[in-house]
Amino acid sequence: MQLSIIIVSYNVMHYLELCLDSVQDAIAFTDAEIIVVDNASVDGSVQMVKDKFPTVKIVANKKNAGFSSANNQGVALAKGTYICILNPDTVVPSSVFESLLKITTQEQYTGAQGVRLVNGRGAYLPESKRNVPTLRVALSKMMGYGSSYYATHIVSDARGEVAILVGAFMFMSRNLYEEVGGFDERYFMFGEDIDLSYTITKAGYSNHYIGDETILHFKGESTVRDEHYRKCFYGAMQLFYEKHFNDNVFKGFLVNIGVSLAKFKAGFHKRYLQSNLDGSKYNIQEYLLLTDNKFLSDAFAKAVTKPVTVIGDMCVPKEGQELVFDAAYVAYSDIIKEIITYRGSGATYKIIPKNGTFAIGSNSSLGKGDVIEFNRD
Repeated sequence: MQLSIIIVSYNVMHYLELCLDSVQDAIAFTDAEIIVVDNASVDGSVQMVKDKFPTVKIVANKKNAGFSSANNQGVALAKGTYICILNPDTVVPSSVFESLLKITTQEQYTGAQGVRLVNGRGAYLPESKRNVPTLRVALSKMMGYGSSYYATHIVSDARGEVAILVGAFMFMSRNLYEEVGGFDERYFMFGEDIDLSYTITKAGYSNHYIGDETILHFKGESTVRDEHYRKCFYGAMQLFYEKHFNDNVFKGFLVNIGVSLAKFKAGFHKRYLQSNLDGSKYNIQEYLLLTDNKFLSDAFAKAVTKPVTVIGDMCVPKEGQELVFDAAYVAYSDIIKEIITYRGSGATYKIIPKNGTFAIGSNSSLGKGDVIEFNRD
């Protein structure tokens, strides 16, 4: 088998369904398998996978094992020569896996590979490629300053060698993953991708960014940004420095001071955002539904309060409009391209997976995204 795709999920049923729908399209002509490790979701995710994606291998954990441990579980079951660690809140184009397999073989890449990520409105996510977070760089980043955290020496749609990739999409050989020990399970959530990327480079391999392949990543929308979230994030940063850089007491002291300051700054930032969040909602005046399915358009129109205009061809959306893609009518590759093309239009976007009963998207990285459910019957 060529490829095993590992997806760890936790209470993101709608995102997971959309992700799996796109992944199945992308491996239609590839000798590949999909493994979902569910971390004790209570939203029906496991049953959804069993009902709608019977060929997907599902591991249903009884408790939340964390991102690192769950990915290691998935890789332990994998049969592919290569693996891809993939977040459930992503949408992939049909070309991505075949492209990575071809590039890795032709270029003889030995490390991990990553791709360009854009958010739910088509904006490029700079964490797609990063530098090693040295003490100075990481403290600046945690305090909200400094661009040296990101690998800006490579333009977003180019290719090049980078130190750190993002865990939302990490492609590598299974042998490499096993050689370096996989994800460090002391990281429950956050920081594990930095640690794995850096561990790979320390082992003598090179990681590469493939910017001409792009996936959609609803960044942060599947995670509630609460106090537990912040503790996990800053705890992960402390662990990373203790593991890789804590060669003297003074450096450890600086890390603790920096993390404490960053926590204070994050708390202030959160209060500011909460006080302004109500006014940041997009004022949708009209839905543009790209489909040829009248039953679908009728069902969707009943679920929303604003007017729905059905369009058969792509048009330029405007501010106040939300463009809704029917994935049974528009290929995921084209959906991603259109969202990127019109990212500055002021419009928002949602996607209906094939045979889905909901439209899902995200207009901001501050919330969990939006779902419009409807009844096809």
